[in-house]
Order: sequence, then structure tokens, then C-alpha cells
Amino acid sequence: MFKQLLPPGDDIDAATYLAEIEFPRHEDRPHVIANFVQSADGQASFDGASAPLSDPGDREMFHALRARVDAILAGTNTMRLERYGRTIKDESTRNARLLAGMTAEPLAVLISRSGHIPWEIPLFAEPEAEVIVFSAAPLARGGSGQTPPGAAHVEGVRADTLTSAMATLKQKGVELLLCEGGPTLFAALRAEGLVDELFLTIAPKLAGGAAGLSLATGPTPAEPTQITLRSVLVRKGTVFLRYVIPC
Repeated sequence: MFKQLLPPGDDIDAATYLAEIEFPRHEDRPHVIANFVQSADGQASFDGASAPLSDPGDREMFHALRARVDAILAGTNTMRLERYGRTIKDESTRNARLLAGMTAEPLAVLISRSGHIPWEIPLFAEPEAEVIVFSAAPLARGGSGQTPPGAAHVEGVRADTLTSAMATLKQKGVELLLCEGGPTLFAALRAEGLVDELFLTIAPKLAGGAAGLSLATGPTPAEPTQITLRSVLVRKGTVFLRYVIPC
């Protein structure tokens, strides 16, 4: 259970907390939320991965967010490092989504500038996985629009900008999109004004500056963006923040 500090409230589980949020809709693109875990000294990874910073509360929020959305977005490097597999493994969660009129699991969305895709990760071996790959370059081992080797159903779509990719997802019925990183993709989405909310977990851990990454890696904007804090949860020393970002 999570203790609600802002706004004040009773202890709550992650699924109930998220179910109470009414996410806005856009006419031309999905509503985009980003989810990151970060150490107390500001690092988004340790030894190249986010898992060492996580804890049971963070994983509960992670899975509850996945269960809430229509699609999950990540860059090729993040999918490769984190060894992405099936987006929702729990059968009861998949059944609950079907009863709610959703797909059994979120569409997996991959962004690649080079067209080089980590076909070897478990995601592409899942026969029930639906994957869309956006790339400005032809997909290696298959070509844009063709299905690569593997069991998953994969659609390749050419997209020269993230804005055009988001418009395509909207046309496919994606209303709520979860971005799981990495820092380069998050910065690129921000540069095109495509991120609406940030769910940020602050882990009570120190990662050190040399081995980690910040949340966003890319060109420095002209000035910092003022964001609005909407909620604060705490569980066993881990802090869960929800921010709204002006677009």
C-alpha cells in the first residue's frame, strides 16, 4: 500500500490510485505519460539498467501503469538493455483489460532512427505480441512494413518525426501511451511537445554519477520547463511523484 501525501488521503494500492485519474484526450495524438525511476542522487540507471534502482513498490506502479494504457513506447536501446518481453504477463490482468473493452495487453511501440531492431529480445518471440516499429530508415532484416523473423506480429511504419508517429498511433485507436524511455527518446518527445505527464519514482539509493544517466539526454532547451506537481505517494522510503507537463 502507498501512503498518499498529496492530495492527502487513505493508503491506496497502485491500481486504485491510477483508476481514479482521468487522463485527458487529444484530437490528433495520444495522451503521453512517461514513467521513470531515479536514484536520490539523480541517476536514471545503475550499471546500464534501471532495475537495480527499483523496489516492489516501483514494480507495482510499473505494472499498474502498463495495465492502464493502450500502448507502451520505448527506444531500441532501452528494449535491448531491459530485455523487453510480453507487455503484460499476468493472465488475470489481461482478462480484466478484456472485460473493460481494451486489448488483452498494450501495443508495443518501438522507435528506431537507424532501422536496426533488437529482434533477439523476448518480445519478438511472443506469438500474441502486437508490435509497431516506427523508423525513418528501412528496417534491417525485413524492410519497412515487412514482418521480421519471429513469432510476434510486427508492423513497420516509416515516420520522419515523432509527431507523425503519434498521429499514426491515434489513428490506430491509441488514446493513452506510456513512454518507458530511454533518456534520448524522452528528450526527443519533449522537444516536439509530446509528453503530457511524468510519473517519477525517487528511490532511496545512491547510484554515483559516473555510471548512471539523467532522465533526458539531448540538446539543452532555451530555458527550464515549469511542471506542476499533482500527487505524492510514499512507500517504505520510496517517493512516487506525478507531474503534469505543459505542451
